Amino acid sequence: MASEYDWETGEGLLGIDDPDAVDAAFERGEPRLGTAVIGLAFQCSLEEASPRIIRAMQLPDRAQRGFAFTAAGTAARLNGELTPQLYAALRAEGHRGIAENAIDDTLTFVPFRQLPPWLKRRWVLTTVRNKLEGWWLQSEDAVGDAWRALRGRRS
Repeated sequence: MASEYDWETGEGLLGIDDPDAVDAAFERGEPRLGTAVIGLAFQCSLEEASPRIIRAMQLPDRAQRGFAFTAAGTAARLNGELTPQLYAALRAEGHRGIAENAIDDTLTFVPFRQLPPWLKRRWVLTTVRNKLEGWWLQSEDAVGDAWRALRGRRS
């Protein structure tokens, strides 16, 4: 099964379904572990993928760490939940930066009642901010329309 995966080019890694192969790749120090954990998020259970995603979040290569956070967002999308360890890793990284999309995916795909308290606060903040921005944009449009109508009457 391991022959299906090309660790140098990354070919086949999004289809990886063997957590042991990923563990062995960690031990060998393979270069595309972030990509591999995305594959695990797609192919394996949350319980199998979670420890490997967390481990990949600690890789020295920023791009591969970014892929690990993408895997966390993918896991939230597919499972409608995350493990307590993944929630902790997202919280440690913070909403800005490399974890932003994963946290946004979690807020979108995990039911509010299942979110930990810190993410519930983030959900409320995001919802209120989005609503206020929507109202602001609507008022800008209304003022612009009124201004154009007034200018049109003067001509």
